[in-house]
Amino acid sequence: MTHHKRPILVTGGTGFIGRELLPKLVNGGYQPWVLSRQQHPGVPSGVRVVNQLDALDEELPSLIINLAGEGIADKRWSARRRRQLYESRIDLTQQLVRLYRKHQQNPTTVISGSAIGYYGPHGDNPLAEHSHCHPSFSQQLCHDWENAALAFEQLGSRVCRLRIGVVVGPNGGILGRLKLPFILGLGGKIGDGKQWMSWIQRSDLIALIEFCLKQKRLSGAINATSPEPVTNAEFTRQLAQALHRPAVFPMPAAVARLLFGQMGDELLLSGQRVIPEVALHNGFHFQYPDLASALQSSLSAPSAE
Repeated sequence: MTHHKRPILVTGGTGFIGRELLPKLVNGGYQPWVLSRQQHPGVPSGVRVVNQLDALDEELPSLIINLAGEGIADKRWSARRRRQLYESRIDLTQQLVRLYRKHQQNPTTVISGSAIGYYGPHGDNPLAEHSHCHPSFSQQLCHDWENAALAFEQLGSRVCRLRIGVVVGPNGGILGRLKLPFILGLGGKIGDGKQWMSWIQRSDLIALIEFCLKQKRLSGAINATSPEPVTNAEFTRQLAQALHRPAVFPMPAAVARLLFGQMGDELLLSGQRVIPEVALHNGFHFQYPDLASALQSSLSAPSAE
């Protein structure tokens, strides 16, 4: 019945990004196969869920969107947590490569998630896809994740490595964490607030993934961030303004380090000023290039049940 739809394998399809991506793929003429450890009641019809890679048909999908990975900011980075972050990204990507090798099938297109953590902590200099990296745990994690995905190139696949910024969208992501403290008037900048935040509205991220699927000439590293990054202080100011609340409770750097350890240092107190050079040069159009419109659309969306 759906034989005319193009099969596409999606890992991480039930997360904050995947929830919005799946219906778009179904409407776009794809037949998504979602790899997920647990059944999710919210999966749209037309999507097939498998809980392990072996459950896929002998004929594997020739398109892959690889977004799996435990949330990097969900917990403190204990040794165990670092291992989970690593395994959920690198090990799973390597398993995918092994599966296709074993079946002697070569996917035509692989869109693999990465993050702007690839560049490591940086100051004010704008970072395009060719910019250099500063070593850190998140930098090593993203580097190894991208390397695992690059193994698909040896199978003849076109590989797009999406370096995703802070995702702004309704009912989850960064706003899911910040909304309540800001509504209660407890929001504020972190540290001196001068660290850069490179963000992307979730709808733009979904559109960029679809763009990468269709633009056959695109490959390599692609910054999935808005063309207008902001400092943490500016992000804080605009979020407070959008919620009609003051932002008067900054989190001192020492407190961020105390609460979050190395994660606080790398993800909260340092940042990257990332520019989506490849997307812009290839004619991608951002619906929400500026933070004000991104926040307005995200905060005015109806709450999920």
